[in-house]
Amino acid sequence: MTSEGARRVQSGSPWEESFGFARAVAAGDRVLVGGTTPFKGTVLYGEGDPYEQTRVAFGNALEALKEFGLGIDSVIRTRMYLSHVRDVDEVGRAHKEMFDSVRPVSTLLVVEGFVDPRILVEVELEAFRGA
Repeated sequence: MTSEGARRVQSGSPWEESFGFARAVAAGDRVLVGGTTPFKGTVLYGEGDPYEQTRVAFGNALEALKEFGLGIDSVIRTRMYLSHVRDVDEVGRAHKEMFDSVRPVSTLLVVEGFVDPRILVEVELEAFRGA
């Protein structure tokens, strides 16, 4: 699908403007939500708490889906990026609580770090909006 057929949504993150990206893009029957952190505006939620950061980050990503009339039932893939392997259980617990009813395919990776060292978790979603 060409870029003319894609719809883009911004969340207001300062990184969207400085890096030149959209929070979510709908193209065809898919909606992709890019790397989403536990920030709301300039406030980091759940500082030091990987469970809470995961819940807030996925909540932010799900908010982007609402712009396309979609909710948690449309989620078919999740990705979780963690800065510490010690946080796997807490991040997994938050993911299970949020997505157990829909069971998307999922990937969890431990990475070197994020643009703000207080971020412990960044997430991505992919949703299906077909028939």
